[in-house]
Amino acid sequence: MKTWFIAARPKTLTAAIMPVVAATVLVSFNGFSVIWWVSGLCLFSALCIQIATNFINDAIDFAKGADNDERIGPKRVTQTGLISKKKIMVGAGVFLIMAFFSGVLLVSHGGWPIVLIGVLSLFLAYSYTGGPWPLAYLGLGDLFVILFFGIISVGGVYYLQTGTYDMSAMVLGTQIGFLSAVLIAINNLRDINQDRKARKKTLAVRFGINFVRIEIAALILLTFILQFFWYKNTKNWLTLLPLLLLPLAASVVRQIVINEPSPLYNQALEKSVLLHSGFGLIFSLGLYLI
Repeated sequence: MKTWFIAARPKTLTAAIMPVVAATVLVSFNGFSVIWWVSGLCLFSALCIQIATNFINDAIDFAKGADNDERIGPKRVTQTGLISKKKIMVGAGVFLIMAFFSGVLLVSHGGWPIVLIGVLSLFLAYSYTGGPWPLAYLGLGDLFVILFFGIISVGGVYYLQTGTYDMSAMVLGTQIGFLSAVLIAINNLRDINQDRKARKKTLAVRFGINFVRIEIAALILLTFILQFFWYKNTKNWLTLLPLLLLPLAASVVRQIVINEPSPLYNQALEKSVLLHSGFGLIFSLGLYLI
């Protein structure tokens, strides 16, 4: 069980949790009644899809040579032989099936827009690293994360709760999506040498280290600039609470700028996870207190 827990990459699961938490608080802030079973099922489904994606990524990256003995990030369970490729793919299938059945209940509540989101999410869980056009191997992983772990996930929860979609959901989804993309960008920057050998054409491989450094800094900066949207519309200083995380954000950027890709990037990745989850929680707390 410990090995399967490691394979699920628990430190990354904030990317599935925070959109649901923040969107639920936004629903209440905008004057709607929260339907708690909907948020609960959204959270369960999002976690299942992300865990399945992580399992598939573990197996396929090893099969394609992206994860090998030269890897400087955390060791993967397929790479180290702790779980076979066949078993971990079966595990991914189990989580996708659970996501499907929880999604059926959400479709009965939200209708056809949720069908589209659900089908795409299940399909892309595999297509992120698998299939003839794997997104991660084409340099589209960052865009995928912004959309599905930000804009679509926040927007989907908001729509299910309210039956509507507005600018506040778009802005919040964009902010959380940007910080989620920071996680994958740092990960790809750290693994640039291994990915280049495996022909995994991430943005780091395609455009170089400095490009992704600028990307990471821009994503973080834009996230905090967008925070003034909330202050402008509420005139309440509590919406600026996430700015307390600026020193942590600066630390993340500094660490990737002054260091070449190395195990030190694992520390930057841990800080970026803290930044992502901290932003979601502090933002939600600010809205709740208004």
